[in-house]
Amino acid sequence: MSELVELAQRYVDLASGGEEIEIVVSRGVDTEVVAYDGALEKLAVASSAGVGFRVLIDGSGGARIGSGWAGSLEEEAAREALASARENARYATEDEFVAFARPDGVSPADLSLRDESVLTTPLDDKVQMALDLESSVRRADRRVRQVESANYTDFVSETVVMSSVGVTAVQGRSGAYLSVSAIANDGGDDETGWGLSMARGPGDVSVDRAARDAVSRATGMLGSAKSATMKCPAVFDSRAAAVLLAIVGGALSGDAVARGRSLFENRVGELVASPLISLVDDPTDPRHFAASSFDGEGLACRRTELIRQGQLVGFVYDTYAARRAGTRSTGGALRAGFSGSPSAGCRALQLVTGEGDRERIVRDVGSGIYVESLMGVHSGVNPVSGDFSVGVAGYLIEGGQLTQPVRGMTVASTLQRLLSDVTHVGDDVQWLPGTAAGATLAFSNVTVSGD
Repeated sequence: MSELVELAQRYVDLASGGEEIEIVVSRGVDTEVVAYDGALEKLAVASSAGVGFRVLIDGSGGARIGSGWAGSLEEEAAREALASARENARYATEDEFVAFARPDGVSPADLSLRDESVLTTPLDDKVQMALDLESSVRRADRRVRQVESANYTDFVSETVVMSSVGVTAVQGRSGAYLSVSAIANDGGDDETGWGLSMARGPGDVSVDRAARDAVSRATGMLGSAKSATMKCPAVFDSRAAAVLLAIVGGALSGDAVARGRSLFENRVGELVASPLISLVDDPTDPRHFAASSFDGEGLACRRTELIRQGQLVGFVYDTYAARRAGTRSTGGALRAGFSGSPSAGCRALQLVTGEGDRERIVRDVGSGIYVESLMGVHSGVNPVSGDFSVGVAGYLIEGGQLTQPVRGMTVASTLQRLLSDVTHVGDDVQWLPGTAAGATLAFSNVTVSGD
């Protein structure tokens, strides 16, 4: 890592009078293994490295900013990327809110997010995990007729963010995943279930856990059909709840609010959810797979309270969105790699947990629908108006039990109504890839369209 820091410092020191330079330097190794039909179908190990620059020049009506990047750490490529950023800055539009992040005195959390076993585990062992996963799914239940794919993937990376105005951030990360898609049939339609196990390193992923997850979801939906249209309570499992929270998190970005693209605009201090809902963005919690010590601008990540007992208390900000709103960054800058520019967004959403697991919540609800998966989220949810109409698959809840599997149904509501109608928040947190952790959620009333 020290050589990346030295490289970054070398280019930051090239800042001339009247300009500021920010650099992101990153490198990593990724492994992908795919098993199919009892054999190895794909094996890929790839190394990547790159450097991204932003150059800021002050103007009479604000600052101008330009960017450039290269998919290499070679000096010639890096210097060309810096020259492109400088040239682009000359022709950029001046903006009074543009600025680079300045150190703000917040100390970064001491997080261990890199497992060196990603690099030391033999490749043969990784291949065997994918093969074992496919075999386990095939043998688990006679109704499993096919395994669509069984995958082992991992990555390890290191990133440095540095600027000529005093920011230096160094972060190492790793991850390992087992995922599998099972197809089951018992004389009717095919049903598919997806299973996952993930950890920081390969020693902590579980073939059995991923296999059980996929098989239970596929076989559980056999014999599913549409139910009658109804208004009823709904229970979202942890995965479905995570999808919902990620959508809500997008509307809690200070950038979305500033651009008039959030249903929470001008609502700070108001009740926007059930008093059972307390939502935070906390990248300092190492249990969250998106945990991080630093944000995309190199500021220390921190716990940001967003909704407290139903009341909207704030948003996440990067430097630009914060200046536009007249406030300070919350360390909420997201960045899509060394070639991307930062923008405000939630990184590691989680609910303050409630009481009871899935079984207890289903029992308390008594009757309604249990939602195991959501479909058509990108087209069926409007984060500005809050309109929510998505396809669902899951089970009817009758007598406090999960009974008939159902699919081809549509749940219609609004995000505002869903948040206000929460009756239960589970304590069964599931840490998942993406921006949100999930826990079982129950809602008092939704419209479910079927036959």
